[in-house]
Amino acid sequence: MHTSRVESIARQKTLSRGQYEDIYRQFVLFDLAEDMDLGFFLAYYRNFSVPSLAKALEATGEIRSRPQKRSYDTAIVIYEIIAGGLDSERGAAMVALLRNVHKGVPGSNADFVYVLMTMLVVPIRWVDRHAWRQSLDVEKQAAVDFFAELGTRMGLQDIPNDFAGAEEFLDSYEQEYVAPSPAGLSLMSSTLGVLRGRLPAPVRPATELILSAMLEDERQSSALGLPQPKPFVAKVLAGLLKFKAAVSSRRPLRTTPRFRPGLSGSSQYPSGYALEDLGPVKP
Repeated sequence: MHTSRVESIARQKTLSRGQYEDIYRQFVLFDLAEDMDLGFFLAYYRNFSVPSLAKALEATGEIRSRPQKRSYDTAIVIYEIIAGGLDSERGAAMVALLRNVHKGVPGSNADFVYVLMTMLVVPIRWVDRHAWRQSLDVEKQAAVDFFAELGTRMGLQDIPNDFAGAEEFLDSYEQEYVAPSPAGLSLMSSTLGVLRGRLPAPVRPATELILSAMLEDERQSSALGLPQPKPFVAKVLAGLLKFKAAVSSRRPLRTTPRFRPGLSGSSQYPSGYALEDLGPVKP
């Protein structure tokens, strides 16, 4: 393993729980940046697999009308808060945006906690299965503390306070509520094009098969109208991810963050963005 990566792991272990934002920032933007990015992307789709959440999302018309913008904005808002911190000016503005966007959206406290838990649990599970190293206990707890504080500022209650509790909440919720629905299938149809655009041209025809294999969950694939994971595709994907992890572990740790506020580098905002550009389009 490269020296810089060993040093970063050692540093993470020396920080106190009160420094959870620093720990989580290093984890997301530097040490496991590419894998966490993929994990957040997969977490986004899980909302479509719950009929009540899918119905609420479809009713806004945002995903159907502007699927790429909604996908990128969702990620950017979370990255802005991680990068700047919950108490920073930009972070506070993004928390306010989240509160405003979700104001009046139908759903129970458990529904919104579930959405929070997808962003907490799904990326870390992806990292632990496929990244160059697994997450540290201190990083898991930092993620829990970050999302618990974010959820509290959004007015949510009964948020899990440890990673085992977060996993249990997510798994129990999905066991009860994940199912196919017209709204969920419609949202998937609208957003698959965004994923195709991120894949190399030769494999774009297999987008649905690749996504199904990445989800690693037959119930999710079924609810989203995707083909069941193919053993061959899953095996090839696993091999590629294993090779990527091995290469990553031998490279120096990145010295610039994966995300820089205002400069996402995405196709949605090729010249950068202002905070006012994020969120639903104003009438």
